[in-house]
Amino acid sequence: TAARAAAAGATVLRLPLGLGAWGATQTGIRYARRHGYAGVIALDADGQHLPATLPALFEAQARSGASVVIGTCLERLSRAKRLAWWYLRTLTGLKLLDLTSGLRLYDGRAMDILAAPEASLLDYQDIGVLMLLARNGLPVEETPVAMRERCNGHSRVFASWLVVARYMLHTTVLCIAQLDAGRRSGRLRHAVRTAC
Repeated sequence: TAARAAAAGATVLRLPLGLGAWGATQTGIRYARRHGYAGVIALDADGQHLPATLPALFEAQARSGASVVIGTCLERLSRAKRLAWWYLRTLTGLKLLDLTSGLRLYDGRAMDILAAPEASLLDYQDIGVLMLLARNGLPVEETPVAMRERCNGHSRVFASWLVVARYMLHTTVLCIAQLDAGRRSGRLRHAVRTAC
């Protein structure tokens, strides 16, 4: 992929060590931010996202003014994924249909948040990223797009039942920690107002 991208004229960032999917995505976001790009499109490397669908993300952003646009394809969701997403929507309060689509458009405000050190603590590039953006009040829009079956690789989340259980536990703990952080922040604001 790197060789083909470079041959096509793209700037290719080579990391000295593996940072995982989110670490690599954040590296790209930081590069784009540093070089004055207005936005970033993130997509998975498994071939399921079609170049022809990218204009739909820009159109949805222009229409809605959202800072983040997610390309969704609900046809790809199995019954197990739909059940998992229902649980995660209930836990997080996110009103999105597809929580793990890797096809996303981030504007400059989203890039600023996702390039910050706080975002470096995330392990996955889906729920935690969306919760961080929502906590900062950024509007998120979804737009339907076509996707094909992945050409290679496998889902990092749905590789096996054990991996699914680990992911769900990890995300549940993250959500509970965020709820507690919100309560602590509220208590701190109340204490500051009382002291003033």
